[in-house]
Amino acid sequence: MSTPALLGAYRPGTTWLHRLGPGAKLLGLCACAVLLVAVRWPPLAVGAVIVALALAFTSGIGWRGAVRTLRGVLLVAVLLGGWLIWQHGWERALDSLGDLLALVLLASVLTRTTSVDEMLDTVTRALMPFRRLGADPERTALTFSLMIRAIPSTLEVAEETRQAALARGMTRSPRARLVPLVIRVVARAQATGEALVARGVDD
Repeated sequence: MSTPALLGAYRPGTTWLHRLGPGAKLLGLCACAVLLVAVRWPPLAVGAVIVALALAFTSGIGWRGAVRTLRGVLLVAVLLGGWLIWQHGWERALDSLGDLLALVLLASVLTRTTSVDEMLDTVTRALMPFRRLGADPERTALTFSLMIRAIPSTLEVAEETRQAALARGMTRSPRARLVPLVIRVVARAQATGEALVARGVDD
């Protein structure tokens, strides 16, 4: 199953976001994440979603691609939103969900316009000064790469689990989606870890 426009799906292009350096994009994403988490203000979260949608459109993802990207976190957003409304009210729910959706879209824009190799090179170079303090830039870059590559595969598993639940007529059962999803994601993570150990990466 293909996962167009999802995290990790780099597409070459000529937009200004493609031409922008990977370091600037990574710093921008980190700055946005810190700002959204630190400032609890619903209008800021809504504004971030609007900006993220505009960037998604200009990066080549488009509106349909943005919808497909957000659909991957829809179940989590619904469950989280319901819990937050119950515990803290609609303003807190709007703020948290806006932050979540904006960051997912911004991360999608980053990986859409920046190849994994470019990001890894940037992370490795940025961590080189910390080698004298015991940091391992190559290992950190590998961890970052695994994280980036795991996101689209996890979304793909979520979509397959959703389709399986639909085929069984269990569309209203969260357990029919969450339990198989968790089991498959954990199994894939264990298989990845075993493969790394077998190659001596985690000695």
